[in-house]
Amino acid sequence: MRRISIFGATGSIGQSTIDLIRREKELYDIVALTGGANIAQLAADAIELKAQLAVTAYGDKLPELRAALAGTGIEVAAGAIALAEAANRPADWVMSAIVGAAGLKPGLVALEQGATLALANKESLVTAGPLLMQTAKKHQARILPVDSEHSAVFQALNGEDIKTVKRVILTASGGAFRDWPLEQLAEATAAQAMKHPNWSMGARITIDSASMFNKALEVIEAKEFFDLRSDQIEVLVHPESLVHAFVGFCDGALMAHVGAPDMRHAIGYALNWPHRRPLPVEMLDLASQGQLNFQSPNLQKYPALRLARVVMEQGGLSGTVFNAAKERALDYFIAGQIGFCDMSSVVETVLDDLCATTDLIDVDVTLDNVQHIDLIAREAIDALVVHGDLKLVIRG
Repeated sequence: MRRISIFGATGSIGQSTIDLIRREKELYDIVALTGGANIAQLAADAIELKAQLAVTAYGDKLPELRAALAGTGIEVAAGAIALAEAANRPADWVMSAIVGAAGLKPGLVALEQGATLALANKESLVTAGPLLMQTAKKHQARILPVDSEHSAVFQALNGEDIKTVKRVILTASGGAFRDWPLEQLAEATAAQAMKHPNWSMGARITIDSASMFNKALEVIEAKEFFDLRSDQIEVLVHPESLVHAFVGFCDGALMAHVGAPDMRHAIGYALNWPHRRPLPVEMLDLASQGQLNFQSPNLQKYPALRLARVVMEQGGLSGTVFNAAKERALDYFIAGQIGFCDMSSVVETVLDDLCATTDLIDVDVTLDNVQHIDLIAREAIDALVVHGDLKLVIRG
């Protein structure tokens, strides 16, 4: 039996992973499940899958989790230290689906155990790409991409020489506001941003899709994972979300990965790699689909994509600053304290200021340095928004 741990089990990626596992439960031994505040879901999944350990990220939720699993024999724990200790338990395959920079340390710990890391936590590569890749190499572990775009590139590269790759094109749905004119975006609300036209995802990632911050992170992630240059990575808006990525080669060939907008495909590919197995995903009827549309993204409408280029050119820990500032700006937008367009403005200001005033370019990419700069960037966003250093309209 394969030993499996799922970090972020109660989120959309985690639930899709569990959906695949429960169909063939006899093949897997569930070492650990971790989640956030949805204790009822975490406990139910732990019981169903007979997990050895269940961990909530929130210390104040431990009594609730303990009560929900009383008498089951399942161990319970809570907090960041408990997450790292769960990742330290031997497993063959670990799903990294914690949202945000919080997913970095558990992923690193899992790699140190030699596990195969199915990486849905794009922030790990954005904030500490070299560290993550070096850790995998040192411990003879493997990282498999789970973002649909990066899984698509990974599959298109199967059997190919990366040196023959000229370009990689990541597609984007355009999110909730793809048909909105630029001048209306300033009034967009969090509730509106959470209405994704194609995908069913968590609230934060859905808003990030609407702002294209999610795609900006994926551009940086592609650079780190596939060791590409910034100028080799392109983005196209593709409303149908059926082509997940293209890979262009030196002979002019363009390899496309096409599939239904269902994350169980990318998850299932990573779960079964290096083999393919049947998955419960829709088989496309392209004749019924009729047409596929593509267009270049409007960088005025989606400034996050421009900022991703800045990060890739600067290197160092600029990705850590970018991600931390983005996460904190999103908190303020959800709380109604800044507008939709203000998110990119405050992120750009903090990115420019910190990269100009601190030595982020040549600093070693260590976990301590990443966590230190992450904290500084979050505090910078707080100062910018709360004290009005930008001429923002603070709502509420």
